[in-house]
Amino acid sequence: MNEEMLSKTVLFKGLSKEEIHDALLALQARELLYKKDASILLAGSKTDKMGLVLEGSVRIESNDVWGNRTILSHVGPGQFFAETYAFLHNEPLLVDVVANKDSRILFLQIHILKETNAATHTWVLKLLTNLLVVTAHKNLVLSGRSFHTSPKTIRGKVLAYLNSVALQSGSHRFDIPFDRQQLADYLNVDRTALSKELGKMKTEGLITFEKNHFEIQKSADF
Repeated sequence: MNEEMLSKTVLFKGLSKEEIHDALLALQARELLYKKDASILLAGSKTDKMGLVLEGSVRIESNDVWGNRTILSHVGPGQFFAETYAFLHNEPLLVDVVANKDSRILFLQIHILKETNAATHTWVLKLLTNLLVVTAHKNLVLSGRSFHTSPKTIRGKVLAYLNSVALQSGSHRFDIPFDRQQLADYLNVDRTALSKELGKMKTEGLITFEKNHFEIQKSADF
């Protein structure tokens, strides 16, 4: 394991290399590789492990029995998933976790923190504090999606999403983590209708784009 790289992630922030090493041993860290579109965790199952994306990316999605897919979030390098389920340990997942591209994932049995003495192990309290930050950030991501999908029109949803990405990136030029179908699933709209609306917005000079690279040209009414 690369302790220096892990120290740059939110979960291991403030831990020394020795503390990270001890934490990885205690939490039974394990790396696994996944091919693009491979299932990592399935809805209905239970997990005792949270995942840290080391390379690639994963998507969190909801798939119903009729074959409809809704993408809830995208998890990139240095970010985490399934931390709440892993900590609670016995709650069935309500979502699927799927490799968005070829990915390398580090799994940690985070529930072991509940059984580890913080007075004996200096890293435990630090990790618990950082885990709270991870969870708070995840709540922001999920609440952000509600803002993106609440507008009634496709244009409103697109503008709300692109505006959020622009604010987060600090630029009007940015890449999004979704292809067209994934963006449609994330915004909960029809792909053909989405492509048509993007074309209109480009013609009107609101945005320009090439694949997943976008540039906001000027403000618009939602």
